[in-house]
Amino acid sequence: MSDLSKSISEGELVEKESIVDLKKSKLKRKLLQQLYNQGNFTISHLSKHVHTSVPSVTTLIEELIHEKWIVEVGPAEVQLGRKPALYGLNARERYVLALDMTTYSSKAYILNLHNEVIFSQAIPLVIENKAMVESLTKEIRAFLQASSIKIQELEAISISMPGLINPKTGINYTYPSICAQGKSLPEELKKLLHVKTYVIHDTKAITLGEHHFGLAQNIQHAITVNMDWNGVGFGLLVNGQVVLGESGFAGELAHIQVKPQGELCYCGKVGCLDTVTKASYLIKRIKELIKEGHVSLLTKENLEKIDIEMVVQAANQGDELAIDLLQDMGHEMGKVLAIAVHLLNPKSIIIHGVLANLGDFIRNPIEQAIHENCLADYKENLQVEISKLGASAKILGLQAYAIHKTLSENAG
Repeated sequence: MSDLSKSISEGELVEKESIVDLKKSKLKRKLLQQLYNQGNFTISHLSKHVHTSVPSVTTLIEELIHEKWIVEVGPAEVQLGRKPALYGLNARERYVLALDMTTYSSKAYILNLHNEVIFSQAIPLVIENKAMVESLTKEIRAFLQASSIKIQELEAISISMPGLINPKTGINYTYPSICAQGKSLPEELKKLLHVKTYVIHDTKAITLGEHHFGLAQNIQHAITVNMDWNGVGFGLLVNGQVVLGESGFAGELAHIQVKPQGELCYCGKVGCLDTVTKASYLIKRIKELIKEGHVSLLTKENLEKIDIEMVVQAANQGDELAIDLLQDMGHEMGKVLAIAVHLLNPKSIIIHGVLANLGDFIRNPIEQAIHENCLADYKENLQVEISKLGASAKILGLQAYAIHKTLSENAG
């Protein structure tokens, strides 16, 4: 054989090996996705799900056990014959650090591959429009030391934030100064900590959590509404996928104008929905009205101590001022949601955030406004619900986002 023929043969062999490796890697990721999404399976069931022979799946399972992704969890329950082994994800080797960051508090969580929080702790760092990469890196290292989890055991770091976040670049355009110009938090942290890092809008993380584990399970079309302390966020689930938009900004309904003569919003516009439906507005407005002489169970003596829990208690006791304000807030939210319902035709609207603690006091006026402003056919099967997962939805969504991103990008 000539040197040229030999070179071509070796090249073809390398190419074939490369194709085989790629196919095997793809099948491994498919197996792991199936185990993450659906739980434990036998080899024969996994074979059917990934459309591959039992011997091939057996080999892949053995390799994944060696790589510490999978463990045998015990025998499957069968009526007759020998009980086959069940396999599931390894909860003791690979972890995700989920970091929930806001402008008023931050908290970090360690989750295993069974979506269990094994350690959590407040982080003394909040989002500000200034460089924070070094401070955040320091806090992450301190948190890991407190958790006894080594950085090498982390499969990924998953961060939720408010703001206009481009998932392709990882840049937060609402808080551009948190990194050097042109840099993103994920790439900076990955460089310093050597761990894959992802960032996602907080309400989109909530939407993922609800879709995988909450009220939006087995639902293809839903809207999540995060009525939180300093702002309102929306997540859109369409055809079973979280809608991101061209730049990742889809769903910013909070900046639709509802009060032309209203307050100046931080975005620079006047009378945005955000200015009249966030929790801080509710507390501020109640205090203003009490000072003006409006009667309420929330007296002037307790003015500076008023918080959401006190408003809930007052509303439950029939306080007209609190109930009327909640009615107005919910009505404004419902009018904007009616627009979204006509655009997206969702099955469910799921309410989150600190105002979700108000239960029917906020849900009922939202539902009423939607019914007033929607065509009959759109609202026939529509459900407006308070989340059952609560704060856990965001953390579970961060976990799901990190796992799916890792498996889609991981070549090995």
